[in-house]
Amino acid sequence: MKYTLLLLASIASYCSTCAQQKKLVLWYNQPAKDWNEALPIGNGRLGAMIFGRVGEELIQLNEQTLWTGGPADLNPNPDAAKYLQPVRDALFKDSINEAVQLLKNIQGPNTAAYQPLGDLVIKQQFHGEPTKYYRDLNISNATSTTRFTVDGVEYTREMFVSAPQQVLAIRLTANKEKALNFTLGVKHQLKIDKLVTASKELVLKGRVPNNNERRSEGVQVDNDGHACGGMRFQFRVKAVTANGVISNTDSSLIVSDATEVLLYISAATSYNGYTVCPDKNGKDEEKIASNVLRVAVKKNYNQLYSQHVQDYQRYFHRVNFSITNDPAPQLATDQRLAAYKKGATDPSLEEMYFQFGRYLLISCSRPGGIPANLQGIWNKDLSPPWSSNYTTNINVQMNYWLAEPTNLSELTEPLIQQIKRWAVNGAATAKNYYHMGGLALHHNSDIWAQTNPVGKGVGDPK
Repeated sequence: MKYTLLLLASIASYCSTCAQQKKLVLWYNQPAKDWNEALPIGNGRLGAMIFGRVGEELIQLNEQTLWTGGPADLNPNPDAAKYLQPVRDALFKDSINEAVQLLKNIQGPNTAAYQPLGDLVIKQQFHGEPTKYYRDLNISNATSTTRFTVDGVEYTREMFVSAPQQVLAIRLTANKEKALNFTLGVKHQLKIDKLVTASKELVLKGRVPNNNERRSEGVQVDNDGHACGGMRFQFRVKAVTANGVISNTDSSLIVSDATEVLLYISAATSYNGYTVCPDKNGKDEEKIASNVLRVAVKKNYNQLYSQHVQDYQRYFHRVNFSITNDPAPQLATDQRLAAYKKGATDPSLEEMYFQFGRYLLISCSRPGGIPANLQGIWNKDLSPPWSSNYTTNINVQMNYWLAEPTNLSELTEPLIQQIKRWAVNGAATAKNYYHMGGLALHHNSDIWAQTNPVGKGVGDPK
């Protein structure tokens, strides 16, 4: 594969109109069996993983600023510097085990953890078995479609995340009049509130821990030493239909006898900057999410879709890449991958692989936002691997390696702004940990721009 990547980098070509862009679609004949097979969509800030299930569709949501913790403690280990010389002495004696044990005394707290926003669940009751199943991710226009037939009715679900309107849009349709019936619910792994408002908006709201409880961190404080509460969050769902009936329970929306339904999903957190407590001095997440939804519902699906595609393609269509004129094999993407692993030649799959990397960066890193974390913006776990943090010894850089060579320069802006934040906190770490000028950034960080070495005195310094 390394030779393929070298080839891709060497022959990618820039274009102004790119009318010759190929249709680039990942498609499958079955739903995702787990998160790794779900399809990612995003607008830089909001992300969703789509499973494509028939009777109980699962859409897992994320918002890039939803993290545990609060402003970083800039001097969490005042005794750290006194261990520097003993560590050096041990290393010069080649006493590696002694140095490792001494280094634990220099460690500080672990990073905060990136959190899931919650799940959207669409339940449809069917009598027959589904046929003609199909799901895809079209990376040419950043949309996902699931389609299947039950009892002679074809059902279609189309989804994308709009950057211009800052909402996830989901259109559900049936090709038979008033054949669309489903219940819409929400859930979260944390204790949360879920309710239906008077305007029949389904709302999930809650608060993440003010520390990384899974790692038993201490309570975060702001720069004045005041304890911070956890970050608040919410997402809101509005259903609109021309000919159906929308009713509700206290925690779900019920759609009956519809032919087409459009779901608008907005979301917000109380994050208000890396030095600000997200509870008492946080943003008003309810006001933000409500206002976004109020504006978005004034636009119909075609208007939302047109704006979304125009916005996305102004990045995506800057590069046209072709290494074959042959048509792609008429096989599902998982089947093509299986054949490729066995040695089959599939240059159009390599083209799509190249463009899929660009698609992901466009979908998880936009100017004015937070940089892509270890999993972009897609995460289902309260305790994700490595906290889904910024691992600066390689992974942060890898996320952005393709930005400049593939004409996505603006998408590095969130990383540049994060580096500025690291410079501020890193100056305190250099002074407090090493009694030196300049700045220091160790190999794990988070939305709060933490710069100290992690481990809490028990982690392996290696």
